[in-house]
Amino acid sequence: MDQATTVRVALHNTAEGLALFGPQDKFLRLIEQETEAKIYTRDAELVIQGDAKETGRLKELFEVLLALIRNQYTLAERDVLYALELSRQHAVEQLLELFKGEIAVTYKGKPVRVKTIGQKQYVQAIRKKDIVFGIGPAGTGKTYIAVVLAVAALKENRVKRIVLTRPAVEAGESLGFLPGDLQEKVDPYLRPLYDALNDVLGPDQVAKSLERGLIEIAPLAYMRGRTLDDSFIILDEAQNTTPEQMKMFLTRLGFGSKMVITGDVTQIDLPRGKSSGLVEAERILRHIDEIGFITFAEQDVVRHSLVQKIIMAYQEDQEG
Repeated sequence: MDQATTVRVALHNTAEGLALFGPQDKFLRLIEQETEAKIYTRDAELVIQGDAKETGRLKELFEVLLALIRNQYTLAERDVLYALELSRQHAVEQLLELFKGEIAVTYKGKPVRVKTIGQKQYVQAIRKKDIVFGIGPAGTGKTYIAVVLAVAALKENRVKRIVLTRPAVEAGESLGFLPGDLQEKVDPYLRPLYDALNDVLGPDQVAKSLERGLIEIAPLAYMRGRTLDDSFIILDEAQNTTPEQMKMFLTRLGFGSKMVITGDVTQIDLPRGKSSGLVEAERILRHIDEIGFITFAEQDVVRHSLVQKIIMAYQEDQEG
């Protein structure tokens, strides 16, 4: 072990220390599990003891977390885990960049910020390119961020409407045997899209926008034969499209429109022997510069940390 060193990080007050260590010192314990260094507070400072390399890394980590706290950001367990992940790659400074810009505000006035570097690249790609694929595990915010950006584009009059769609694979494309009108038939499949819309716009505004045709939510089969101009179109659960459906969808792109296609290639529910339109599109379209492909990793999961562990355990099992 290198020569033991002691580094100190000044705190403005005890409240900062409490925010940094989390409820019942939860964040501190997460950080301690990852290091051999000793961490404690003394008076108005944080004291870190350990080998020089490790104390330097932890000092940088705590300074970034403190900067977030001083910017009135409330840390969550997820943020601390992600900061740890970044500090291992000596990229923890990038966390401050992430939290600077908000991409929208929910109808309750809460800022929506990107939470991971993967999300930041995704937002940049959607702003720059007309067609963007967001591929990766559940919980990475692929659909949510796309909906947030679609609503922002609608509010700023950059598009005239939002079209949300997903393949109704669970019941087959023929939804005929389900009771109720189309809206009722489609609802269970499209629930996640409604949830994201309600969060950003509020249920009243969503209902009004649907009535006025500013937002359209429909199964993929209803896209056939249309060209969508001045629209922000989101195809969710794209791993369950067939190659024919995917080609049909992508060729609906009209002038002044944007398309975002989201999916998780590990969750394909298509019948055996049917290949996924998402997998095929990635292979065929990779070389087209004007199309963006953003691949999210497990580190981009912004759900409960246990969800991240579950995803990784399943993945290891498949690979093993």
